[in-house]
Amino acid sequence: MSRPLVLLHGWGLTARVWEALRAPMADVPVYAPDLPGHGDAPAVGSANLAAWTDRLAAGLPDGATVCGWSLGALLALDLAARHPRKVARLALIGATPRFVAADDWPHALDAATVTAFRSAFATDPAAVLRRFVALQVMGDARRRDVGAALTAALSTMEPDPARITALADGLAILAGTDLRGTLPGIAQPALLLHGEHDALMPADAARWLAPRLPGARLEIMAHCGHAPFLSRPADCAALLENFHRA
Repeated sequence: MSRPLVLLHGWGLTARVWEALRAPMADVPVYAPDLPGHGDAPAVGSANLAAWTDRLAAGLPDGATVCGWSLGALLALDLAARHPRKVARLALIGATPRFVAADDWPHALDAATVTAFRSAFATDPAAVLRRFVALQVMGDARRRDVGAALTAALSTMEPDPARITALADGLAILAGTDLRGTLPGIAQPALLLHGEHDALMPADAARWLAPRLPGARLEIMAHCGHAPFLSRPADCAALLENFHRA
């Protein structure tokens, strides 16, 4: 049996976002769960990355190629470090070990911007989700098509208010996680795909990350924003499939 492929999506979305990437890889066994509190998945009830990772790990196969995008990339890194039997190979899209800038970490969003984003979500979550989509398509040559695909894959916040709480927990994880110290414990081979014009997470984050992962290959995708697998799905699928089958 061929190695399974696990796809972990980003904040505020659902596994539906992977449809364009999955289409060229129809013969690969794929597990694409919704993240906790997203789509149909129950919430963890915690703003703790490890708790979310542990929930996901319980339902994933061993020995998979785990591909994470954005928040999903943080989860994939944590899986590789703390549940290594689950991860044979590690693919990261739009990845960073830390989403928020600090004195020793310039490759990220300004802390004040992240704080304002979280505050706005508390009062108008739907507007923040729309803004988040707009940030992801900035700099992308196919921004209209990518924006439509992201909007179609947004996680619903109705009718259970607990869904809004779960998404707020996800924002808290993005704001509070720093996995730079975890990287030396990751042994799996890695592939990094990153949009050249990613306005949400600068490509310099991936350039910093790549040499700190074992034998990592970094591909900067020209004319793409934060979701290169939607802007250039065939190219990303070919890179991912070649890495997965290696």
